[in-house]
This record gives sequence, structure tokens and C-alpha cells, in this order.
Amino acid sequence: MDKPAIEGGSPVRDTKLFYGHQYIDEADIRAVTNVLRGDFLTCGPEITRLEERLCALTRAKHGVVVSNGTAALHIAALAAGVGPGDEVITTPITFAASANCALYCGARPVFADIDAETYNIDPDSVAEKISDATKAVVAVDFTGQAARLDKLLSICHDKGIVLIEDAAHSIGTRYKGRPVGSVADMTTFSFHPVKTVTGGEGGAVLTDDDQLYTQLKLFHTHGITREPALLERPSHGGWYYEQIALGMNYRMTDMQAALISSQLDKLELFRSRRKEIVKKYDEAFAQIPEVSVQKEIAESDTTRHLYILRIRPERLTIDRKQFFDAMACENICCNVHYIPVYWHPYYERLGYRKGLCPHAEKLYDEIMSLPLYYSMTDEDVEDVIRAVRKICDYYRKG
Repeated sequence: MDKPAIEGGSPVRDTKLFYGHQYIDEADIRAVTNVLRGDFLTCGPEITRLEERLCALTRAKHGVVVSNGTAALHIAALAAGVGPGDEVITTPITFAASANCALYCGARPVFADIDAETYNIDPDSVAEKISDATKAVVAVDFTGQAARLDKLLSICHDKGIVLIEDAAHSIGTRYKGRPVGSVADMTTFSFHPVKTVTGGEGGAVLTDDDQLYTQLKLFHTHGITREPALLERPSHGGWYYEQIALGMNYRMTDMQAALISSQLDKLELFRSRRKEIVKKYDEAFAQIPEVSVQKEIAESDTTRHLYILRIRPERLTIDRKQFFDAMACENICCNVHYIPVYWHPYYERLGYRKGLCPHAEKLYDEIMSLPLYYSMTDEDVEDVIRAVRKICDYYRKG
């Protein structure tokens, strides 16, 4: 470590506080064990139940649950018709899956820059990057804050482009009063353990479009159907099915579905507590000039998955890496979300180079994700604030 620790004194806490953690209670455990004692471990009633619950929650017409958030993005891209020779526009400040879904389909990811204050994809940059080859836009609700969906929908629909909302961070968020999941052409969710609601793994795609729904169902289960209207040949009997497309095995298990359904019972509790923590952070960090926080747009009533602290290097004698290490010395374990996707070696080998998105690249150099999850105590939150204040006081310029 290069000068991270503050000399003298003790850390703000004795035990490590991690940046994210799932919350599992007895109801969750019962939901899973009930499945294990039942007749169906997969392709059973818990799948249908979860899809119906997600539709009720989001007000979307259709839902398809899948094995993980990456699978959700992949089948959404396939349902949008993305294929070889096409382009898909997305943000570089995201997990790689938001761009990889284009590569899975043989298409080329194109990166639009972010808004320097909200950190979400900039619709003006999206408009600049559209070409005749653009088939879809994957707009990420970074940290849980909804992207500027109205403007993105207008841009996309004017050009006949499909808008896929990557809502891996934003279950429970509302955009202009509408739940995320019912605004874009398709919306994808992730249920990874650090997300607001977890199934261990798991994902989902929501849509109002009947045709997209038919394609999503096909692509998530081998391209196989039993639907009489889709069969291309006469049925041989009640067992009959046909493969009519090349799909994947992206099915979710009933154990995962039961856990997610149980977790959804607590969504309002999770949402409320996360908003309380964000409010405490925002109020505290507004008094510390060495740092700044993500701007919230009025249209988004956000359930925050991540809390991003941005340091102001011009006011400190240390950089982000040293600040990150100093937080670890205080037993506050942070993370960084995200390395710009096109900086990764794989993307470099595809011909992408640094400098594509200046706002995104500057953001990456200055941010870290602070602890944020439902089971954090008020004392935990205060420890995080104390650690940030302590480091800023010690390393303040002048």
C-alpha cells in the first residue's frame, strides 16, 4: 500500500464492513425447503408464480424468468433481432454483460458516454452514436437510478430501434411514478446476492410486447415450444414438442424462484432502509468538500443498489486508490463500479481503445462504492461516514 493508513490511533471499527451483503430470513429458508420437499425442483409452479408476481410488481404484461441477469440480457438482445452486422449502443460504466450480450449475438457493441453528474448513459451521446446498423440500445440504470427513459424511448422509436433497460440495479425504482419494468420495450433484472432482491442467482425479462414475449420464451429454453399456434408440423400426441429456433438452457430452478418470491415480500422494507441510508450519506457528504455524490434526477424515485462516492483529487493529497486503501485500513471494505468495459483486454483485442468516452473514464478514476445493504445498522452507517471524514481531514490539501 502506498501511504493509505493514518498514523496513530485506531481504525473507526474493529470488524470488517463489506460493501454489499444479502439478507436471508426464516421465511426465505422455509420457501426454499418447501420446494425441496415438494414435487418440482425446476419447470414447476414457483416459476409461474414468480413471473406473475414480477408482472404485478412492474405492471408489465409479460415476464420470463431465467438463470441469471446475463442470460436475461442475451435473450432480450436475441428477441430484439440483434445479429451479425448489427450494432448495440450501451454505456461503458456497467458490468461487462451489458455489452457482451451484443457480442453473443455476433453484433458490435458501441459505447455512448455518460452524463457527468448522474453517471447514467447520456441520451445525446446515444443519438450521436446511432448508425444504420444500430438495432438496440441497452440503457443501464446505474446504481438503481433510472436512466432518462422518456428521451431514450423517443430517440429509439424515431429510428425503429429497440430499447432494452438493464435494470439489474433498479428493482423497486419508479420512473415518473411507473415501476421500472413497464417503461422500456424490454427490461432485464438480476437477482445476484448483492442486489436488492436475491435468488442466489437469477434474472428476468419484462415486456408488454406479445411478439417479443414469444421470442423470449423460445430463446430461454432451447428454442423449443409446445404451443399449438407455433408448431410447424402436426402433433404426434400430448408429449409432442418442436425446436423451431436455436435457444439456450437459461431456465431458473423452482428453488431460486421461491427464494426470490419470498424476498419480494420484503422489497418495501429493503427499499425503505436503503433510502434511509442514502439520505444519511448524502447529508453527511454534502458537508465534506473533498468528495461529491451522484446527482439524482427528479423523474427517478430510486431504490439504490450502489452508493457511489466520488473523490475530488484537486482537494486531496491522495488519489482514489490511496483513498480506497485507507478505507480498508479503517475496516470499511469498498468496491469500484465499474472499470470502463472497453478497457478490458478482451475488448482491446477487438480494437477498442481508451479515449472513447471521456466522462466515463474520468469518473472511473475518482469513484468507489461504499457499503449499502438492508441489514446495515445506524452504527455501521456512522462508521462509514466517520471513516470518510477522517481520511478527508487527514489528507486535505493546504
